[in-house]
Amino acid sequence: MDIWRDERVVLTLDAGRTNFVFSAMKGGEEVVVPMTQASHADKPDLCLRGITDGFEGVLKSLREKPVAISFAFPGPADYRRGIIGDLLNFPAFRGSVALGPMLEAHFQIPVFINNDGDLFAYGEALGGVLPEINSRLEKAQNPKRYKNLIGLTLGTGFGGGLVHDGILLVGDNSIATEVWLTSSRLFPDRFAEEGISARAIQRVFLEQASRDYATDIRTKAIYDIATEADNPDRDAARRAFAEFGRCLGDSLANLLTIADGIAVMGGGLTGACEWYMPALMRELNAPYRTADGKVLPRLAQRVYNIDDTDQFREFLTDRSKAIRIPGTDKTVKYDLEPVLALCSSQLGASKAIAIGAYAFALKNL
Repeated sequence: MDIWRDERVVLTLDAGRTNFVFSAMKGGEEVVVPMTQASHADKPDLCLRGITDGFEGVLKSLREKPVAISFAFPGPADYRRGIIGDLLNFPAFRGSVALGPMLEAHFQIPVFINNDGDLFAYGEALGGVLPEINSRLEKAQNPKRYKNLIGLTLGTGFGGGLVHDGILLVGDNSIATEVWLTSSRLFPDRFAEEGISARAIQRVFLEQASRDYATDIRTKAIYDIATEADNPDRDAARRAFAEFGRCLGDSLANLLTIADGIAVMGGGLTGACEWYMPALMRELNAPYRTADGKVLPRLAQRVYNIDDTDQFREFLTDRSKAIRIPGTDKTVKYDLEPVLALCSSQLGASKAIAIGAYAFALKNL
């Protein structure tokens, strides 16, 4: 499926706690000026009416009839059926709301709702890093091609999605790839998000800092402190990001063991990758030990950080060798070293999610 040449139009929504942003996509690109309005997250009638009105507003600016509505919305939810569960940050949805069926009844077109981590991964798999890597491999005359992708969103929380050969893994209960609930090797009594989130960086920094700071200090401020050579709390800030990176590396190593695919990270915290990527890579390459003391690499694959130009060049290198087929004079090529790539999103989380929502609708239609 080539989403960039598809002529169908899909209505989209970027659903935030404060604002809803409505738009429409065609060929993987926005075709209207996005419309923003208050979400009224604590007022059920206003919130639901606002969603309908927002899509109506986009319809008025379109020349073509859309084929579907597709967007990300927070869970818990039964995404397949379009039912949104009890949301802590959206009181308007307390008691569960059949949002998808409501919109289908009003607009008379299919409605697809998903988790933002899932759609981020799907967007990167179909229109982002995965086709880009395969294109670069082809240009480098490397026969290797990748079909699996793990997408991770890093910000207020820790989200993710998994795509296998063009298919988004949703799960029987619409809650596959809930990476935030995976375990933590550093903190066995906590789930992963307690170490991989903005609040985790904030917590560690406040514990380590010598000065007094507001308890709600933003991660951007901590990032700025990490870059200031003469700031007495520079090391505290860097340690906070390093612990974040180590926790992220632990979770990512487990995911790569299962998925064996490209990993891409998006979200606000990717802007601070210079301070957590070294710790992340060390964790991916950390040794494991058997009961009798033998040292083994944590991963069977070698992972390259392809945000680094030199590592990307090395990743693209064809390592395969010709081996002889016994009893014949023929040979086959064999790749002696399995390799994977890790990178930050070039699309950005918002665009990747929008592309994912667009592609998911077209795929299901």
